[in-house]
Amino acid sequence: MDLKHIGLIVRRLTTRVAMVAFCVACSQCAGSSPTGPSNPGPTPVPPTTPTPTPNPPPVFAPQTFSGAGDIAICGGSGNQEATGRLLNSTNGQIFTLGDNAYMEGTMRQYRECYDPAWGGLKGRTRPTPGNHEYNTPGASAYFEYFGAQAGDPGLGYYSFPLGAWHIISLNSETAAGTSSPQYAWLLDDLQANTSNCTLAYWHKPLFTSGPNGENPHMRAIFRLLYDYGAELVLNGHDHVYEKFAPQDADGRFDQNKGIVEFIVGTGGVPLYPFLAARPNSEVRISDSHGILKLTLSMNAWESEFITIPGSKSRGDSARGTCH
Repeated sequence: MDLKHIGLIVRRLTTRVAMVAFCVACSQCAGSSPTGPSNPGPTPVPPTTPTPTPNPPPVFAPQTFSGAGDIAICGGSGNQEATGRLLNSTNGQIFTLGDNAYMEGTMRQYRECYDPAWGGLKGRTRPTPGNHEYNTPGASAYFEYFGAQAGDPGLGYYSFPLGAWHIISLNSETAAGTSSPQYAWLLDDLQANTSNCTLAYWHKPLFTSGPNGENPHMRAIFRLLYDYGAELVLNGHDHVYEKFAPQDADGRFDQNKGIVEFIVGTGGVPLYPFLAARPNSEVRISDSHGILKLTLSMNAWESEFITIPGSKSRGDSARGTCH
């Protein structure tokens, strides 16, 4: 082979080597990953979810809750009309504490004895029955007269809200022990209303210095109310006004958790004398008819026993806070 052919072969080999090197270099460049952007922008900030503003707790205006028990008897001396006039001068809801119409709680006695004195208040009255209502079988006239405002017919217990308070009307004339339907209903009711101040009312008191004596069949109800932090209990049956210091269901003074009990059997029928004062009895008035006026506020209560004109007593007042 001459030099001319050798030179041609060398040039061709040189060209091929250069092309192979170029291709290898290009493939490496195409397959490589950059270590970072040549012109990085700002780091994106993930969107933030604004913290919701909690709703403020509801604010309730003070509410008035007034009334008495042992109210109307035909041929009386006008005391029931006088207490009715006191109530007509108040605002808010009215309660009765049982024995609303004497002597048998018949429809005639409701119409002829109770209605002339307190009937004008019926639209804002939340009643409870007494033993005289049950002198008519099943307290049928009581349930007929008050209608839906007395709760479910035949039961005699119900509850309702009043401003910041939970109000419970109970029936001391039916079974109230731990195995009774009323007790089971009250337990469910209290469990469903744990954030409210609580007031309960019924006719026959657990504690009293009056001549009718105490009613231990209501102790389980009182204890359940105590366990769930109730503040106030209202009763009638003894025809007196009496206020007890805070106490538990066994009558032990308890300033921190005890229930304040009022007896207000002063709606109109003849009054009773007191017997020996029971422990924790703070105020006793047996010579004056009148009404109890409660002002129920956020986390607090005030009471005023207002006597009818011409009474010997000037009444009574108190206040307290919710547990």
